[in-house]
Amino acid sequence: MATATLKLFFAISILAVVLLAGWYPFKRRLAANEHFDFPLGETLATGVFLGAALLHMLPESNAMFAQMGYEYPFAYIITGIIFLIFLWFEHLGRELYHHQDSSHPAFALLAWLMLSFHSLVLGTALGFTHDYPVIIMLFLAIITHKWAESFAIAVQLNKTSLSTAKSLAFFLAFALMTPLGIFIGWYFGHGMETHSLFDPILIAASAGTFLYLGTLHGLERCVMVERCCNLNHFSFVIIGFLLMASVAAYV
Repeated sequence: MATATLKLFFAISILAVVLLAGWYPFKRRLAANEHFDFPLGETLATGVFLGAALLHMLPESNAMFAQMGYEYPFAYIITGIIFLIFLWFEHLGRELYHHQDSSHPAFALLAWLMLSFHSLVLGTALGFTHDYPVIIMLFLAIITHKWAESFAIAVQLNKTSLSTAKSLAFFLAFALMTPLGIFIGWYFGHGMETHSLFDPILIAASAGTFLYLGTLHGLERCVMVERCCNLNHFSFVIIGFLLMASVAAYV
């Protein structure tokens, strides 16, 4: 199967998962958040994200900058900036959550903006990747946490004073972000080779996103804090990281 066909299949699969996960909150217009647990999938995805950032994307971006004659560690700077931007958004979201009425849309819209952006970047990273093992591992990591994000953002949108139509419009836009990112990544990776600074910058930004998802996403509720006190769960973080390490040796 050609990588383009595989990516198309993955894009459709991710879209289907997002829509299915968000369907129930819109059906019931939930008044309170409900938490679904999938600890092994979450911890495995965390290890994969961490490994993808540190073992694949960051070294690749750094090598591309070096090939272009840039000795300054731009890849690491961009990765760090993206990481800190996401961390800042998380802190801003917490402040809004604690200081706004629960029906106020500010927190939900900030969460929507943040999740939409990193969904776009995740999709772009998958679309830009050429190696089958990496493509498959990234897809599995994305799909194992995407349903939870989709459910959460649907709940948050339905808890606000936004109309059902507006909430649905925001959710559908969120649902399309990862498939759109996959297309953008494929387009610049195969459809239109840029051979410009855009390529290493995009990969470094993806590395920052993956690094954040693998560490502090959710702050005190992040997988590294909430799940990894359980050694059985933490072992799946290690497994995910080692899987990406083995893929790095293979490709």
